[in-house]
Amino acid sequence: MFERLVNRILLLLLLQVPVVAEARLTIEITGGAEGAIPIAIVPFKVIPATVQQPAGMALNQIVGDDLRRSGRFKILPEQDMLAKPSQASEVNFRNWQALNQDNLVIGKMEDLAAGRCLVKFRLFDVFKQEQMDGYDIPCARSQLRQTAHQISDIIYQRLTGEPGAFSTRIAYVTSLRGLDNKTTYKLQVADADGYNAQTILTSKEPLMSPAWSPDGARIAYVSFENKAAAIFVQVLRTGKREKVASYPGINGAPAWSPDGSRLALTLSKDGGPDIYVLNLISRALKRVTRNFSIDTEPVWTADGQRIIFTSDRGGKPQLYSVAAGGGNIRRLTYEGSYNARASVSPDGRLVAMVHREQGKYQIAVLELDSGHMRVLTDGNLDESPSFAPNGSMILYATRDSGRAQLSAVSVDGRIHQRLILDAGEVREPAWSP
Repeated sequence: MFERLVNRILLLLLLQVPVVAEARLTIEITGGAEGAIPIAIVPFKVIPATVQQPAGMALNQIVGDDLRRSGRFKILPEQDMLAKPSQASEVNFRNWQALNQDNLVIGKMEDLAAGRCLVKFRLFDVFKQEQMDGYDIPCARSQLRQTAHQISDIIYQRLTGEPGAFSTRIAYVTSLRGLDNKTTYKLQVADADGYNAQTILTSKEPLMSPAWSPDGARIAYVSFENKAAAIFVQVLRTGKREKVASYPGINGAPAWSPDGSRLALTLSKDGGPDIYVLNLISRALKRVTRNFSIDTEPVWTADGQRIIFTSDRGGKPQLYSVAAGGGNIRRLTYEGSYNARASVSPDGRLVAMVHREQGKYQIAVLELDSGHMRVLTDGNLDESPSFAPNGSMILYATRDSGRAQLSAVSVDGRIHQRLILDAGEVREPAWSP
């Protein structure tokens, strides 16, 4: 119903849900693709053998978990392995053929001086009995998880033909209600697998709508820390932040242009909520829509030429697009009485949205060329879709058994994941570039 959209804008439906700071997200596969690729990932040999790997840093485990979560791979359990080679000369392909494995990954982690490591891995086609890929990757010991994610990305792309997204990050908002019944809000960033959660900002007032810059170095968000909505841009590395919009009324829904030079915003400084574009270099502000309706939730098309937004100008919330400089407006969605909160795929072909179906708010995708829409989820209150940078998955917020959590679904609807906070609840997800 349209009241949900209005309430989002006016912040009347802020969820004050408990969550433990820096709690880790655990990802569970709730549905995978048929025909998952069988792959064996042998434990990496550690040199020298006396080196103790930190808990959770076993490279084969991290890589295996990454690939398993994608829903595209079936990982051979370690106890089923007939051998554990660490270099090509030790590989007996018949062992892996007997186990019906399509692919094999082996590797080593050599501990060097001054906290440095050299990670080596090789990927084999078991039935062709040949090496498909392999690299020697120097890294700091503190970067072993990142290196494992890099290996996962390489394997994923080599075997599927699509870029991996295991080295990326996600942002989300949590809140904690204390014993004094006051709520503390946190904007947090974690690796795509839920590890290494870091708090970017803590506030006694609500935080909303995190949005990544195209280079992944900055996050824009809405803060109510001064009892009124304002939009900030914060540099992740230094923590330096800048208030870029604090006009009277609504300041909401920041969205970065593909080149990172502009933000599309929802402002009501001139009356009702409309779409504006702020040039972050010149600070020039341009009004893009002019209508008595509510225009909100802007996102840019992949080429930066147009902005897709939610509007009730047709009587019910639907998606429209407008030239980035203003003017020509086109309606995009017609199926259903409610379509809102758009997210554009990296290749520009798809738009994810919140779609109302039989009284349920679910995630759907629209093919821009054909106009074909398909519903991907079956929740009752799914919202805030955000595409993975490789376009293969959509991260979104939902509620399960009354508890707020994050979930993800593949663009074909076959692969489903749940991202469960080990304590508390979480919302407002955004996937990094």
